[in-house]
Amino acid sequence: MPEIADVDSEKYWRKLQQIGLNAYEARSYLVLVGHPRFKALELAARARVPRQKIYEVLDSLVEKGFAQVVQEKTKLFSAVEPGLAIPAYLERQKETIEQQLAEQRRHGNALAQELKSAYAEGQGGRGTLDYLRIVNDPSQIAVHYRSMLSNVEHEYLEFSRSPYAVDPLDEQLVKQARARGVRCRIMIEEGDLDDEHRLRLEEYREHGVEVRLVERLPMKLALFDGKQGLTALLDPVVTRPAWTAVVFDHEGFGEAMRGLFESWWAKSEVGAASVAR
Repeated sequence: MPEIADVDSEKYWRKLQQIGLNAYEARSYLVLVGHPRFKALELAARARVPRQKIYEVLDSLVEKGFAQVVQEKTKLFSAVEPGLAIPAYLERQKETIEQQLAEQRRHGNALAQELKSAYAEGQGGRGTLDYLRIVNDPSQIAVHYRSMLSNVEHEYLEFSRSPYAVDPLDEQLVKQARARGVRCRIMIEEGDLDDEHRLRLEEYREHGVEVRLVERLPMKLALFDGKQGLTALLDPVVTRPAWTAVVFDHEGFGEAMRGLFESWWAKSEVGAASVAR
């Protein structure tokens, strides 16, 4: 059976390491791919793996789904077909990472709550601008947005423009708010929509979310119960599109933002009618 050429072997050896195999495992798997089956010590010689390490390497390859044991008079090892081994391994890696992230998120949320009171005490009371906060990091913007959306009681309004920290059409919290009886109105720049987003618009409207399309919006805005929310403006300095958000909790500012939203909502009635058709 033909072996993998040296130039290709080096390339595949590095690629297998990129997806998670160590150097010995990657070399051993490549040798197995080019042959029907091997005894452990024969494989060690071919793959240039120390004899004392080869059983550990083979056990790991079997566990990861890249090798299988063929029991004859002596134990032999063969490769699992790459089209099966690699996708299955990556899927298991994905599940493991998702479990780790979920665990980290759980611990992180608990820690954030525990440290919140210590942070408040350390600030020595409210500052003069505690009702305004400038946030540049998209992940932090997303945390503020989801927190306010989770707690909104009566009304949620949004000007939606890309790039998104949170895509409102991907956000289950919007549907949950609507299910609680919250009136939800979203205005979206039509140029941002692809076919998948247009289907989601229909799903939103079935849940009672009011959506209107416009050619352009002046800013990003999310307003909750008329008093708290966030606005975001494109940074004019950087070359890549990036938003700087102002998170606010201020009735007067919220009232002004609501007036702006209502003005644009009224102007968009023709566009809303075309969407309804």
